[in-house]
Amino acid sequence: MSLSSIRLGVNVDHVATLRNARGGTHPDPLRAALVALEAGADSITVHLREDRRHIRDADVVEMRRTLSAPINLEMAATAEMTEFALNIRPHAACLVPERRAEVTTEGGLDAAGQEAQLQPVVAALRAAGTRVSLFLDPDLRQVEAAARLGAGAVELHTGTYCEAAPGLVRDRERARLVEAAKRIVALGIECHAGHGLDYVTAAEMAAVPEIIELNIGHFLMGQALFDGLGPSIRRMKQVMVEARR
Repeated sequence: MSLSSIRLGVNVDHVATLRNARGGTHPDPLRAALVALEAGADSITVHLREDRRHIRDADVVEMRRTLSAPINLEMAATAEMTEFALNIRPHAACLVPERRAEVTTEGGLDAAGQEAQLQPVVAALRAAGTRVSLFLDPDLRQVEAAARLGAGAVELHTGTYCEAAPGLVRDRERARLVEAAKRIVALGIECHAGHGLDYVTAAEMAAVPEIIELNIGHFLMGQALFDGLGPSIRRMKQVMVEARR
């Protein structure tokens, strides 16, 4: 993929969150995934957590069976999740830190401090034909560790940037993201970004030529309450493409 293009991955976890709040089968994450792809999403992201608080094993299996588009499985680097990923062989697996008490993923993976534990997981997934991505803070030390581990992609954690008010802190975080993105590409790795992005911040990240994929979930699911899921995704993709130009 050229640096002039940019992909949108849509995370449908919170459709499952809503379903699980009441029980039963409605709303269906698979149906949301199909709507997302029809609206212009390039891939579907799902995070199978240890506690199965939203996406469940059966959701991932059904999506893998049904969808022709790439599935990006977010997962902790545990034996259980590695075995599951090796069985279903998604297009991509993004290794993320996971703490049971957190509401959502808080910060990037410590790849530099956990190379020994991550190496066999990365190697096994790559051998199965799955592209491995690491979810990292924009820290050059972490980026270098991703290269040593043989990751095919790095997804930069944009949460700190998105949560900062416009001004010096946000400008500094954007500069860190841009610097990390340049280093990632120089190392021959795909650069992705995600967490907390909305129409404004997604446009700002899409304008960084080294970033070729944005993964967005919570904002789109919330915006869908007002505008509909398909229209929200179409608008997001349009915002990204226009920012890229």
